[in-house]
Amino acid sequence: MKKKNISRREFIKTGAVGAAAGSLALAWPLKLPAQTRAKTRVVLIRDRDVIDENGAIRSDHVHAMLDEALKTLLGEKDALRAWKKIVKPDDIVGIKSNVWRSLPTPPAVEEAIRKSVLAAGVQAKNISVRDRGVLGDPVFMKATALINVRPMRTHDWSGLGTLLKNYIMFVPDPPRFHSDSCADLAALWQLPEVKGKTRLNVLVMLTPLFHSVGPHGFNPAYVWQYNGLLVGLDPVAVDSVGARIIQARRREFFGTDRPINPPPKHIELADSRHHLGTADPNKIELVKLGWTEGVLI
Repeated sequence: MKKKNISRREFIKTGAVGAAAGSLALAWPLKLPAQTRAKTRVVLIRDRDVIDENGAIRSDHVHAMLDEALKTLLGEKDALRAWKKIVKPDDIVGIKSNVWRSLPTPPAVEEAIRKSVLAAGVQAKNISVRDRGVLGDPVFMKATALINVRPMRTHDWSGLGTLLKNYIMFVPDPPRFHSDSCADLAALWQLPEVKGKTRLNVLVMLTPLFHSVGPHGFNPAYVWQYNGLLVGLDPVAVDSVGARIIQARRREFFGTDRPINPPPKHIELADSRHHLGTADPNKIELVKLGWTEGVLI
C-alpha cells in the first residue's frame, strides 16, 4: 500500500502536537539512572593519547573511552553490563553514522560500537552501520534499536552538524528541513523509523570543526585535536554541551565572542518547541572524565 504523502508543515505540526502531548518524554525505551535523576546526565571523556603522532585514531583507546563513558552514564562498574542495558540479544540495531567526506565518523568509533553491540549478544546479521541509504537498508527498516554517532562540526545551514541533524537521512528529501536554519530538525525524531528507538547518542569530539564558510566548507586550520567523546541518552543535552564547547573554542581561537553563524537554534527548539530533551545547561549534569587540559567547559 502506498504511503500517504504529507507536507513539511503538516509533518512538523504533527510532530509538535505529539511532543506537546508528552509522547517524546516517554520515547527513551530504557528506564535508567541517567533519566530519572534531577538533571540529565552527559558524560565527556577525553584521552590525550587517543590520536597518535601521525594523526591516526587508536582503536583500543576509543573502545576504552566508550566503555568508561557508558559505565559512568549508567552507573555500572562493568562495561559489558552497561552495554547490555543499551541493547538486548533479540534487538535489531542500526548504528547511524555520518559519511561527510571532510570529517566522517571515524571507522575506529564505528567499529568499537559494533563490537560492543556484538559482545552484548546481538547477532552480526542484525547490525548495520550506515549513513546515506538507511531507507533502503533492511536492518534499519526493521530496527528495534538505534545508536546515533557522528562528529561535531559547524554547518552552513544549521549552524552546527549535530546528533539531532544526523537523522535527516531518514527522509527521502532532506532539503525540506533546511529552511529557517533547520529549526525543526527535532521533528525527525517522530518518524516511525526513529521514534522511541534511540538507545545511545555519541557525539564525536576527537577533531571537531569549529568554523567554516559555505555549504560544504572545510579548512583544516579550523580543526583541533580535542580528543573527546560526548555520550548520553538525551541527544538534545549532548548537542547542547557540544555547542558550548565549539563556542568556547571559537572564543579562544578568534580572541573575541564570535557567535556560530547561523545560530544552531534547532538545539534549543528541540527542547522548547518539540519537548524532545534538555537544552538548558542548568538542567544538565556534565560528568568530565580523563584528560583535563584545554577542556573548555
